[in-house]
Amino acid sequence: MTTFLDKIRGQTRVVISETERALHLCKGELKGILEPGEHSLKNGRGTLVIERHALGAPQFRSAYEKALFDKLPEVAEKHLTVVRTGPGEVAVVERDNRIHTVLGPDERLVLWTDAGPWDWTLVDTAAEPELPRKLMQRLGDARQTQQFTVVPVTDGSVALLFMDGVLAKVLEPGVHAFWKAGRTVTQKLIDLKRQALDVTGQEVLTLDRVTIRINLSADYRVTDPVKAATEVKDFTDTLYRALQLVFRKQLGALKLDQILERKGEVNAEAAGKIRADMAGIGVEVSDIVLKDVILPGEMREILNKVVTAEKEAEANVIRRREETNATRSLLNTARVMAENPVMLRLKELEALEAIAARVDRLTVHNGTGGLMNDLVKLRDDSAA
Repeated sequence: MTTFLDKIRGQTRVVISETERALHLCKGELKGILEPGEHSLKNGRGTLVIERHALGAPQFRSAYEKALFDKLPEVAEKHLTVVRTGPGEVAVVERDNRIHTVLGPDERLVLWTDAGPWDWTLVDTAAEPELPRKLMQRLGDARQTQQFTVVPVTDGSVALLFMDGVLAKVLEPGVHAFWKAGRTVTQKLIDLKRQALDVTGQEVLTLDRVTIRINLSADYRVTDPVKAATEVKDFTDTLYRALQLVFRKQLGALKLDQILERKGEVNAEAAGKIRADMAGIGVEVSDIVLKDVILPGEMREILNKVVTAEKEAEANVIRRREETNATRSLLNTARVMAENPVMLRLKELEALEAIAARVDRLTVHNGTGGLMNDLVKLRDDSAA
C-alpha cells in the first residue's frame, strides 16, 4: 500500500505474488521483471506501468517481448525459456515430464522458466518421418495431434504412404503415425483379401444378330499393391472394363446356339486374356464365370416352343417304342397259347378268377366239372 511518504518521494509500492511475474516500465522505458515480493518503484507523475503475467498461462505473450530480449538479455535469459525449431524440425515440449505442446517447423515459443521445469526434444522429420509408437501414444493422450498424421492399416490390407505425392513406403497392418512438417501426407489402403466383382446387365449382339444380356462374376485379389495402385488409376474399374470388353468380343463372334451350348468353353477362352492383362498390374484373377445369358422376350418364347416340340417328339418316340414292345409281347403270348391249348384254358380260369373277385355272383353254364373234364381231355389229346 502506498503511504503518504511514498507519495512525497514519488514512489509506488507493488506486491507480486508467487503465481505472478510482472514487467515494469517507467516513463515508457522497460526496466525489468518483478519477482514475488513487495517492490517500491519510482512513479514520477504517474508514469509507472506494471504488466502482470500469471504463471498459470506459461507462455510469455507481451508487446514488449522484443524490447526485453534486445535491451535486457540477461533478465530475459533468467526468467524466460525459448524453444526454436528450424525448417523440417518439430519440437516436443514437456513440462515436469508431461507433454505440454508440439512446435512445427520454423516456430518459436517463449515460456516462463519458473512455470517449468521445461524440457524439449528436437526431431528432424526428414531423417525420422515416422513417430515411435510410444511417442504417438503419449501425444495422443495429451491431445497434441496437430503435427502428425495417423495411418491405421487393418489386418489383411496394406497402405501405400505418399509424401508430397511421391510413394514413400508400404505399410503393414497396424497403426502408424508420420510427421507432417510442412508437407502433404496421404495414404491409399489396399485390401489384399480375395474379393468378388459382379458385372451385370451387359448387352451383347451375337453373330446371328440376337441381342442378349449377360451377367459375369470374377474372383480376384491384389498380389502387388504398388503396381495395382500406380500402374492404373483404379484396378477394380480396370478389371470391370476388361470383363466387359473381352466377353463382348468373344460372344459377339458366336451364334446364339453356340453360346448356349459352349458356355463353359467361352469362359475358358475369355479368362485367359483377362488373367494375363490383370497380372501385368499386380492383380490375380481366379474364377471367371458367365453366370447368366438373358434372352429377349420374343426369343425366349421361340426357344420355349422349340424345346416343347423337341420334348413332345421325344415323348412320342418313347410312346411308340412302348406300344411296339407291348404288341410284340401280345404276339408272343398268342403264339404260345395257339401251340398249347392248356395254357389257353388256364388263361380262361385266370379271367374267371379276376371277374369273380369283382362281382357278387357268377354262373358257369358248363359247370366246373365240365371245365375240369375239358382240361383233362385237352391234356390227354396233347399227350396223344
